[in-house]
Amino acid sequence: MGMTQHESQTAPPIVYPRMEQSASTALIYKGLGNDGWRDTYHALLTMPVAAFIGVMAGAFLAVNLLFATLYHLDPTGLAGARPGSFADDFFFSVQTLGTLGYGAIAPRSLYANLLVTVEIFVGLFQLAIATGLMFARVSRPTARIMFSDVAVVTDFDGCPTLMFRAANRRRNRIVEAEVSVSVVMDQVSSEGHRMRSFRDLAVMRPRTPLFILSWQVMHRIDEASPLHGHTAQSLAAQFAEIIVVMRGLDETFSSTIHARASYAPHEIIWNRRLKDIFSRDETGRRVIDFTHFHAVE
Repeated sequence: MGMTQHESQTAPPIVYPRMEQSASTALIYKGLGNDGWRDTYHALLTMPVAAFIGVMAGAFLAVNLLFATLYHLDPTGLAGARPGSFADDFFFSVQTLGTLGYGAIAPRSLYANLLVTVEIFVGLFQLAIATGLMFARVSRPTARIMFSDVAVVTDFDGCPTLMFRAANRRRNRIVEAEVSVSVVMDQVSSEGHRMRSFRDLAVMRPRTPLFILSWQVMHRIDEASPLHGHTAQSLAAQFAEIIVVMRGLDETFSSTIHARASYAPHEIIWNRRLKDIFSRDETGRRVIDFTHFHAVE
């Protein structure tokens, strides 16, 4: 299924993003509206931790600046505050929002007492939102599965076989683990239309009841394989990419986890094999050496 002369002439070069890249950075969208603030919850859950802490700190500062400005409108509303001191107004707002109540500054006027009531109400919501977001971020089930940096194509039982391996970094059990492998590549129809095509790659062992240490995933490149007849050059010419998705039930958290990886043509090494990572020590116990996990020979 290599590219024909007709395809190479009609299909201009296209650079496709890696499938495991973030959708927000891998593509340029046109004609799709931005949900903006309506999807803030998703943005807060998926942004980096440093950015999340920055947003929370910024929101806390903004709320206190707002209420400090409102307190400042009543110069005599706070007993114990220096007249006209915005700093006293600001730090009183911080104490009120945090329900500290040091007692050095207290509301005196009706306006200030009403404002304190509103601020405490807002503070309860802000604390609940921040707590809920933090809990949602840390409680999401995550996988600690690593994949070999490269895949190889080598003979196995007399047939060219695509191989790569995965390992569970947590050293616990993943129950009913499953792996699915696909290849996505360019295809050109007889009318000359280019499209991206997904084809499943059947693996020799798609499921394991217990995934604890290492799992070598293998796909036989026989006549039924979508990779049959391909070379490294033909895969690169068709912008091919091997997509791997692994899922299972984490026994510790009793929740479903998943992990993904992909291999571009330059990450598939032909006529080499993955270095063996299993051996035995002097007592006969099995040893797994992850220092050779990504090595080929």
